[in-house]
Amino acid sequence: MSDPTTAEVPAPATTEYGVPLSLSCGQRVLHPTREQYVATVRALLADSFEMCADLTAVDYLTFAGRSLPEGVVAERFEVVVNLLSIERRQRVRVRVQVPADDPSVPTLFDLYPGTEAMEREVYDMFGISFTDHPDLTRILMPEDWEGHPLRKDYDQGRIPVQFSADFPAKDAR
Repeated sequence: MSDPTTAEVPAPATTEYGVPLSLSCGQRVLHPTREQYVATVRALLADSFEMCADLTAVDYLTFAGRSLPEGVVAERFEVVVNLLSIERRQRVRVRVQVPADDPSVPTLFDLYPGTEAMEREVYDMFGISFTDHPDLTRILMPEDWEGHPLRKDYDQGRIPVQFSADFPAKDAR
């Protein structure tokens, strides 16, 4: 009979759904490659993660030293997807590395139709394309806008503020 106080505690899994796994504030974080991305999300959907709560991106141009599991190669961009399982009361985050020289990932629209606008926002703000997206056009900026405002190297211009002396002064009461 083994003594429960000396029994070995199993090490936490380092992979899940066939991709590297990490923990962030107690939340599971999966790190598929771009090639594994859709298959991983499809497996999560089949495993009761029926709601995509958020899809966004991050530009790590000025912060290359982020924490990633062993074997995951850091790229400039990262697409981040938060999925929920209402049935199991669980959340999982999916982080996909996206290189600057080919900023594209497959769309999740066929699995989660609600991602349509979120992917358009990422495209508009970061310039990351979603292959096979049904309407990958700008959603926040005008169609003729040049550049992607949330990229760290985007030149922040200034729009002069107009002040008018036509307003009457407020009475001091």
